[in-house]
Amino acid sequence: MNIENTQSQMRKGILEFCILSIIRRGEAYPSDIVEEMKRANLRILEGTLYPLLTRLKNADMLTYRWVESNSGPPRKYFSLTEKGLAFYRELEMTWKELADAVDTLANKSERMSENS
Repeated sequence: MNIENTQSQMRKGILEFCILSIIRRGEAYPSDIVEEMKRANLRILEGTLYPLLTRLKNADMLTYRWVESNSGPPRKYFSLTEKGLAFYRELEMTWKELADAVDTLANKSERMSENS
């Protein structure tokens, strides 16, 4: 098995939740999302981010507004819609359930090997 492939699949599974977590705190510009993800050690390329943002926008989870820029073209800032916020809350619950379950299983495995 290829560990990089497995790690990549795990990251892809939580990518949407992480992006929505950032946008939930306030309007977000895509490069700022990329930077914040990088600071959290979750690398994402703009080429991956933009299609995801478009898909979420098309599903009425996000909206955006254009902001004029002094140093180039206008910028698109994304924010959550009411539907997006409800979707985020469901993902948050799911994440907590999954994280708790994985933690329980991982810790149980460690306890079992310590007792052996």
